[in-house]
Amino acid sequence: MRGDRIGRVTRTGRRVTRVTRAGRRAEEIVGAPDPGDVDWPEPADLPAAAERPTPQPAEQPAAAGRATPEPADEDRPDRPPDPAVPPLTYPEAVAALTARGRFGIRLGLGRTRALLRALDDPQAGIRGALIAGTNGKGSVQALVSAMLRAAGYRVGQAPKPHLVEYRERIVVDGSPIEPADMAALVARTLSIADRLPRRLGPPTEFEVVTAAAFAWFAERHVDVAVVEVGLGGRLDATNAWDGGVAAVTNVAMDHAEWLGGTIPLIAREKAAILKRGDLAVTGAAGEALEVVRRRARRMGVPLVETAPLPVLGMDRHGVRVDAPGLGDVRIGLLGRHQAANAAVALGVVDALEEAGIAVVPAQARRDGLAAARWPGRLELIELPGTPQPGRGSPGETSWTADLGRHGGQRRSVDLVLDGAHNPAGARALAEALDELRPSLAPGPATLLLAIMRDKDVSGMVERLVAAVALREARLVATRVTARGMDPAELAAAWRAALERASAPAGGRGAQAGRRGAPAERRGTQAGSGGPGGRRGAQTGSGNPGGLVDIVPSPEEAFDHAIRQAQAAGGPLVVAGSLYLVGAVRGILQSRGLVR
Repeated sequence: MRGDRIGRVTRTGRRVTRVTRAGRRAEEIVGAPDPGDVDWPEPADLPAAAERPTPQPAEQPAAAGRATPEPADEDRPDRPPDPAVPPLTYPEAVAALTARGRFGIRLGLGRTRALLRALDDPQAGIRGALIAGTNGKGSVQALVSAMLRAAGYRVGQAPKPHLVEYRERIVVDGSPIEPADMAALVARTLSIADRLPRRLGPPTEFEVVTAAAFAWFAERHVDVAVVEVGLGGRLDATNAWDGGVAAVTNVAMDHAEWLGGTIPLIAREKAAILKRGDLAVTGAAGEALEVVRRRARRMGVPLVETAPLPVLGMDRHGVRVDAPGLGDVRIGLLGRHQAANAAVALGVVDALEEAGIAVVPAQARRDGLAAARWPGRLELIELPGTPQPGRGSPGETSWTADLGRHGGQRRSVDLVLDGAHNPAGARALAEALDELRPSLAPGPATLLLAIMRDKDVSGMVERLVAAVALREARLVATRVTARGMDPAELAAAWRAALERASAPAGGRGAQAGRRGAPAERRGTQAGSGGPGGRRGAQTGSGNPGGLVDIVPSPEEAFDHAIRQAQAAGGPLVVAGSLYLVGAVRGILQSRGLVR
């Protein structure tokens, strides 16, 4: 569908189907909801959008690329510190926030609303998009924010979770809040949180951070906010805000203990971010889509349904897609699944425009999609090896020397970081690795893996084992937090998945290896584990891809995995948990290898 069909309207029963500027179909309800519609009850204290004060749209930029000026000093006067608020340093603020983790996950909006009211409702004057979904919501918020910034808007983002530093959760114009500002903001928010009525219970860590983010957005006079839902949607702290646009990227099995054990139940929780007066976008399919549609009907919300954009090509620099009204554009994020995320992101930008919140011209959309970055999500980093003769500057220091564990001539390494913390994410990673394989360093891959105990570990490793790019991979199993699966158990799950994948159709276990590997190689062996040595146990399951190293310390596991990748010549893939990705990114930052 192309732009020449813009504005076509057809009526089918009680729905009005519109074709948007980007060629998407939107269904707007023009009658009463179906009598059979069933959904979660609305919280009694949540007014309809028509009853809430509607903030005026931000002044639109005259042209794409216009930088929004910093607020004048008189707009942000330096306030003397509140004598009732004890000052905190940044480390103290982070410690105070994480200490509230003792209150656990306590879904509900009452505490967040009370906290926001005590902060003078900073969210009431902010418009933008709230994004939910099982996978892809982080990529969508990164893509939407990049397009808005390319159009000259000051954008507030609340991505989740942080990878290395806590302040990554509160972002304005692509930059995390400064440590001193974060400390003052947290001190103020915590002082209010401690004074809330006891009947509400103490606000959780996530609720405090959510309220603090909106307070910072208001103080920085953001034009548009793009906020990522934390868990579910209906009772997530972010749902105390209604920016006018809501999106559900997709729905898959995850967090079943909180959201329900079926796709429809999980979809109902996520679809509850659609509120009366909103415009909505979804990339959901199947029974999840039916739930989102039902919610939209019940709320009288126009719903745009998107499908993945046609993929024209991909390489190590991103994905090329055919976008309606834009033609051949590059997405600066890796993986075929970004074609689905980009479709949702463009739908969100259309909705922001229709709602009078922001106007993003075609060139700003192209520039934003190409410039988008989302650290730790299929992020490719080329780690340089030892300079070879005729390459690099005289006296240049090899990054391997910074490890302090070994020297000599070492190859560069293609490092792929991806959280991939559920089966759907693992499948997307596996497919992306197979398609990127011609663009990555040749040779067998090395996989550094850690998975939380409460995840579908079997489902994740089954999907990773299915990747051709990981068929001969060496696994390095580790654990980052106490919630992580024991590395030995993770190694056992990996070997079991390999056995199932290599079993002939006539029976399981009749053939241990792939590609004719001799059965006598099976067993446990102790040894150096390859160049540079290693700690832990190594086992072989009858094929090169069955080699598993168990290294409990994440930093030692990363150094060991790097050495294995250099010896094998292929890429190093770090996956299974954003905690692990964050730990690795922290190591790289401490060694000056990434920003």
